[in-house]
Amino acid sequence: MDDRYEAFCMASPLFYDVLHSTTKASFRTADRPLADGWIRKEQDDWWVFRPPGRSGSGRTDLPPQGWKIHVSATLDNADRVLDTVWDYCVPRGIDFKFLRSPGALLGRVSKYAPRGYSGKLVTIYPVDDDACHTILRELGEQLDGEPNPYILSDLRWGAGPLFVRYGAFAARYCVGPRGTVVPAIADASGTLVPDRRDPVFHVPEWVTLPDFLAPHLAARNAVSIADLPYEIERVLHFSNGGGIYVGTEKATGRSVVLKEGRPHAGLDGRGKDAADRVEWEYEVLRRLAGVPGVPEVYDLFWVGEHRFLAMEHIDGTPLSRAVVRRFPLTDLNAGPEEAAAYTEWALGIHAQVSETIRGIHERGLVYGDMHMFNVLVTEDDRTFLLDFEVASSIEEATRPALGNQGFSPPRGTKGVDVDRYGLACLRFALFLPLSNMVWLHRPKVHHHAEVIAEHYPVPPEFLAEGVEVIAPGTAAPAPWPAARAGAEDLAATWPSLRDSLSRAILASATPERDDRLFPGDVQQFSEGGRINLSHGAAGVLYALSVTGAGRDERLEQWFLAKVRRPESGTSPGLFDGLHGAAFVLDHLGHRQAALDAVDLCLREEWQSLGLDLQGGLAGIGLNLLHFADHTGEPALRLAAHRAAELVAERLGTVDSVPETSGRENPLAGLMRGSSGPALLLIRAFDDTGDPAYLDHAAVALRQDLRRCVTRETGELHVNEGWRTMPYLDSGSVGVGLALDEYLARRHDDEFAEAARGAELAAQSTMYVFPGLFSGRAGILLYLAARSADPATDPRVAKQVRNLGWHAVPYGDGFAFPGTSLMRLSMDLATGTAGVLLALGAALHGEPVHAPLLHPGARRFVQGPARSGPRSEATSPDRAGALDVQRAERAQGGSAPQSPAPTGAGQVTP
Repeated sequence: MDDRYEAFCMASPLFYDVLHSTTKASFRTADRPLADGWIRKEQDDWWVFRPPGRSGSGRTDLPPQGWKIHVSATLDNADRVLDTVWDYCVPRGIDFKFLRSPGALLGRVSKYAPRGYSGKLVTIYPVDDDACHTILRELGEQLDGEPNPYILSDLRWGAGPLFVRYGAFAARYCVGPRGTVVPAIADASGTLVPDRRDPVFHVPEWVTLPDFLAPHLAARNAVSIADLPYEIERVLHFSNGGGIYVGTEKATGRSVVLKEGRPHAGLDGRGKDAADRVEWEYEVLRRLAGVPGVPEVYDLFWVGEHRFLAMEHIDGTPLSRAVVRRFPLTDLNAGPEEAAAYTEWALGIHAQVSETIRGIHERGLVYGDMHMFNVLVTEDDRTFLLDFEVASSIEEATRPALGNQGFSPPRGTKGVDVDRYGLACLRFALFLPLSNMVWLHRPKVHHHAEVIAEHYPVPPEFLAEGVEVIAPGTAAPAPWPAARAGAEDLAATWPSLRDSLSRAILASATPERDDRLFPGDVQQFSEGGRINLSHGAAGVLYALSVTGAGRDERLEQWFLAKVRRPESGTSPGLFDGLHGAAFVLDHLGHRQAALDAVDLCLREEWQSLGLDLQGGLAGIGLNLLHFADHTGEPALRLAAHRAAELVAERLGTVDSVPETSGRENPLAGLMRGSSGPALLLIRAFDDTGDPAYLDHAAVALRQDLRRCVTRETGELHVNEGWRTMPYLDSGSVGVGLALDEYLARRHDDEFAEAARGAELAAQSTMYVFPGLFSGRAGILLYLAARSADPATDPRVAKQVRNLGWHAVPYGDGFAFPGTSLMRLSMDLATGTAGVLLALGAALHGEPVHAPLLHPGARRFVQGPARSGPRSEATSPDRAGALDVQRAERAQGGSAPQSPAPTGAGQVTP
């Protein structure tokens, strides 16, 4: 699971949300009376406190960056620590902020909280290094001895709860290595560079560590593992509670797994930290010694403040990965024989795991943590269970304090019934790995049982027993309107599909809230996320409108007001920022407000952005061409051409990109890779007639194909090294969409072959997610664009039917889960609006397309043609703002203003 998501699951059982939106509980310190002139304001999960006299009374403003102080605390001593910080900072006029509530702190110290900010309760902003030293000494003495979690991104001051890191005080932004807008600090030359927030202490190369911090850095570096009886070789996994490592016992040479527990971090539902759980797991494994399928435990020891256990290393593969390697529903060549062979294997796996659970129960314990990542499968198909940290005695009859959502039983389930429920979920996850959805709506298991029975020769009683455990006494949910539809009657299901999805979307709307209009992915709570196309209001309102689902004046006014006053830091991009909001405003008929938003973007340093479609020059250029076509403004067309020229200029060669996508490498694909820039270059060719743009588009497409692989069954997938991806945003069908656009203008044998492979990637029976960017809806959108008559295409009908596998009743309709399938989402990229858009592309009577991605949108040349990126007339020193201003003066219009010096890619109202 992506570690960003757990904190957003705490506020609501249905939607990703922030805690402060659902609870007003605050730390008591937040309600203390403010001294005269002090300002208190809300900022996301924080209360921010600013002293009086910032200017005009002898006090200078804070610097934009410097050494900041963080204070960590536990849930037990947080109020006491906050009172001490308040009593120190307020009389001295020191700026500070702290988390709003115990819930917000729990979100930062729980097991799967992001490791980079774990434990941070307070941030203090010293005016200079001397002030920093004074605060550390004086406040450090007052807080000495307070228990605290270690802040991994910082340097600890002594042994207390104070930590320091060099970073930004002011909100400034720049373009990061992947072309996205990120928080920034200025380097020695004044250039904005990313403000690194990794879970490792880091001093920027141009910054000198103050002398008063040197002893503390030396103390940190003095902690060593050199004297351990184990040699650590590689990392298996990190969580906020610690790491899991593979190593070797020096004395014997045997391979071991070392499991780390950090004190006061990685808290579970009962407040136990990771160090406590490591000690408990050691005791449990000793008690279970000899049970088949349970690893042997060797040792328990300390390294500095961290608790470790050493246990047997099982050379195997997580069950989740073993399933993927064999799964017949993603194999285009699999038939009844393959389904039968897989069924026999899966039933055998389940029987082995059940036998291990039986052995655990015979020792008087409940395992309590069943899920696909905790079962290890060896090469000879033996199974072992991992992670015994939440095991409990049968006599206690308690509910586990941690667990995987898809295998978590209803409240009140205790003792051996917890394992019985987990084994029931395993029955379904082996054949249809969508177990997280059952937690969202347990009767959904009836539908999943039907799907499994349709595709596998599973004994009916095997599934019936699982249904009875997971959803006893319930009936199957209302059927998906297209569940049985064939190509001949698919179109007739469209009104019902559209109405059921739009009802759910509108039922979720919260125009009374300021931070979001519709629930979606967690990224909607980042800068500009509430209004953008991917995760904000723009994408949802566009999907509702373009599919004929209707419009709502109150919702549109909410959106219009937020676009007119975008929050600082909003990206100018197409899918992640203000350009996309402008596109939707124009679509909804608010032309002047849309042009005002575009003008605001053009006043920023947009030319320094990355090349991608999501938030970079490719998306911006496409939107500028769109507005140029619809308004006739030559300045917008010239700005669009400038975006295309910059993309061509910065593209690089085919082999300038690595051969794998993601992780430490830039992503491939439509949204973040080179296929998005290829789309802009293709449209620039349409607009100018210059074949140089097509030449550059070919280079861009070959960059993405360099990061693709062809599977044995002929499907083209993007290669991520450890997996391959078919999806629209960073997978092969997104590349295929751009290939189709290119091939409509110029033939290329390599591209034609790759396009056939991308089309095969859209034929699978199984896709784990339903969404538009990374799921089945994107597959459907791609197929609809390639089909002469999507409503009668059997390939389209298959994907429309199977979207029902993810459909969950909500608001008198159907909604869809977002990323990780842990909560419902209504947004365009991950949720219900994206599904609605894809269904509309396939079935609506009028053309429906994703914003600016529809094929053949501009296959004509605007006259007069303008030379492309290879001509002298448009060389970088002669294009840009000056040309725009000259053209506008000639037309009697107003040119976009010069970029404001507010930081690259940032919109500042």
